[in-house]
Amino acid sequence: MFTLLYTFLQLISGELIGALAMSEVGSGSDVVSMQTKAEKHGDHYILNGSKFWITNGPDADIVIVYAKTEPKIPEPKHGISAFIVETSTPGFSVGKKIKKLGMRGSNTAELIFENCKIPASNLLGELNRGVYVLMSGLDVERLVLSAGPVGLMQACCDVAFEYAQERCTFGRPIADYGMIQAKMADMYTRLQVSRTYTYAVARLIDHLDQQVPEQKAGSTNTECAGVILHNAEAATKVALDAIQILGGNGYTDDYPVGRILRDSKLYEIGAGTSEVRRLIIARSINAYYRH
Repeated sequence: MFTLLYTFLQLISGELIGALAMSEVGSGSDVVSMQTKAEKHGDHYILNGSKFWITNGPDADIVIVYAKTEPKIPEPKHGISAFIVETSTPGFSVGKKIKKLGMRGSNTAELIFENCKIPASNLLGELNRGVYVLMSGLDVERLVLSAGPVGLMQACCDVAFEYAQERCTFGRPIADYGMIQAKMADMYTRLQVSRTYTYAVARLIDHLDQQVPEQKAGSTNTECAGVILHNAEAATKVALDAIQILGGNGYTDDYPVGRILRDSKLYEIGAGTSEVRRLIIARSINAYYRH
């Protein structure tokens, strides 16, 4: 047993490692189709099911798990609840570790719940309203993740620009050639636009208390989806340009740009794919211009 505040303080300090267990093998962006269930038995819930693609899965001490508590409710999203689960709980186990193309420093695995007995006090938020718990943190998650591609783009620029000065063909550094200069300019511009966009949305989030509720609901959702959409796709493009500048060397493990490309691609998939982000933005645009 634990107190909620103390547990969160330990997560913040790094004493404990946390994980978020929402996705399943057949349920990612379509969260309401999840199959994991939590049934009430006295002062406990019995959790059964499995989660997939869980970051920190093999290492976590605490997991926030989303499960169906009212499977037959007319509005599916209203039948999901969130629970705090200690990984030492009997019935919890870590399944296979997922081998990914990139981001290999971030362990990802399947989590399995077999008659996992959870105290009713571990319910996070209101019963059957776990989707709202999930959505309350999703915007900030997308914003935080959008900073990752900025770092990857900076790394690509550092490697590629220095290489372009050192690599010579026909007696001149390749940085003197117009086609290379065009790529360098595009890479630099994408990096700076992404960095500026990230700071702008972060500033928006920092000043939420100064906005009316309608502004909070629309702008944060749209802008957080927009910044991760833009930065993720920009990072993939910058990494590809870096590989091209390095030529054959870019296609080897002797330089980090290949790894950076693989790492960048994950940002177009995790926390909602680029397609889902576009859908969020388009819905917001339509809602605004139809009123």
